[in-house]
Amino acid sequence: MTKGGMESVELFTTEGKGRGLKAQKEFLPGDVIFAEPAYAAVVFDRGHTGISAWLHRICRQSKGLFGIRRSSSAEIQHHCAVQKTAWNGDQTGISATIHLANNQMVKLAARILWKMEREGTGLSEGCLVAIEELQNHVDSFGEEEKKELRADVESFLEFWPPHCQQFGMQLISHIFGVISCNGFTLSDQRGLQAVGVGIFPNLCQANHDCWPNCTVVFNNGNHEAVRSMFHTQMRIELRALSKISPGDELTVSYVDFLSLSEERRTQLKKQYYFDCTCEHCKKQLKDDLMLAVKAGESKPSADTVKEVIQLSKDTLEKINKARMEGHYHEVVKLCRDCLKKQEPVLGDTNIYLLRILSIASEVLSYLQMFEEAADYAKRMVDGYLKIYHPNNAQLGMAVMRAGVTHWHAGLIEAGHGLICKAYAILLITHGASHPITKDLEVMRVQTEMELRMFQQNKFMYYKMREAALKNQKIQVMPEPSNENAPSLFHKKE
Repeated sequence: MTKGGMESVELFTTEGKGRGLKAQKEFLPGDVIFAEPAYAAVVFDRGHTGISAWLHRICRQSKGLFGIRRSSSAEIQHHCAVQKTAWNGDQTGISATIHLANNQMVKLAARILWKMEREGTGLSEGCLVAIEELQNHVDSFGEEEKKELRADVESFLEFWPPHCQQFGMQLISHIFGVISCNGFTLSDQRGLQAVGVGIFPNLCQANHDCWPNCTVVFNNGNHEAVRSMFHTQMRIELRALSKISPGDELTVSYVDFLSLSEERRTQLKKQYYFDCTCEHCKKQLKDDLMLAVKAGESKPSADTVKEVIQLSKDTLEKINKARMEGHYHEVVKLCRDCLKKQEPVLGDTNIYLLRILSIASEVLSYLQMFEEAADYAKRMVDGYLKIYHPNNAQLGMAVMRAGVTHWHAGLIEAGHGLICKAYAILLITHGASHPITKDLEVMRVQTEMELRMFQQNKFMYYKMREAALKNQKIQVMPEPSNENAPSLFHKKE
């Protein structure tokens, strides 16, 4: 079954997993399988007042060492336009009274139902499945979730304009269930923070796999198109991560792979109401790497490993508290102390070691202690490369961060190499036209120029670097966030 712009995929039904998507032709890594506009979307309240300032703080223009621009502010202006689009959508239909609702679930439900009132039920243009046919999993809700659902429905009825079409309780409950289980997280273009949630009916049909053959990227299109204020410019792209043959199922991952298989299965069951049966979960692939201990003659005892892992968990809790309070020097101390205990016991790919290395490199970069940060970032990336899919977007972002950290530390050879590696990954996961890939290309050109200078005359390179840094204060790195990167599908907390 295909429909409007979806000719390259087929909707099918399989036992145990329900509906899914299959490829109807061959795709290579980086190919866009389809792009889909949001059926409806809403920006979080916090974004309406704070996200623009937040993006300006972390994405402000900065110069490369010798004057080439390191990152673009166009992305900020672009995101602000998208944000305005989401909020102004009501001007074409839904009464302004809907804005009085302080619940984003209610706002999104109102957008969906207004569209259904305006266009009718059934298949919308370009959709393989009608909104009313999407899974809602209401029957699987626990008592607390059912209580929240009832509260959302009551709130919706309070704010839904009386002059608009009145919908039955069953349909309204269904829509809230659909949002809860199928909402797609809208992140800023760098994937750093969730800024809203949208419904993408075709994307909803892609089943989960912990080692997927596709990835999803939020792409707002070109800036000129966004200025037209058409809501449909909010779109996602489903992109191939590996070679896909005709008839292959198209899968995405709903959760980060960097967790043990049992932890991923527990998370998927709790949030999405299914038991993961992918090969990586059934065979517990990569679990041995994520729990690796030091090899060799002096292999640590099981009790020692257990003790260090518990120490790591306790330290991570303390780190979270210190980060929330902005005590970053305390975070560094906690990381250093924990690493001293971990290093003789845990293997280089152990997830508890990698989590501490990630935090340490991020916070030290923020504190401009770049050389130590670069060492931790390199070790983190070396571990990630052995665990993640080679074309994983989060891997690409981590490699990019490590490359920038090395660049700041004056380690131009390693920095350029990491930035090139990140660029190769993000070309596949994000595409050449994505703002973050464009920024990375600017960095790649800049570091390539500096590397040539370094190879020709190291002494002159360092003298010019020293002079440049005296005349140009290094920009403060983004303030470390205590939040994880946004997950693919939105789940009401």
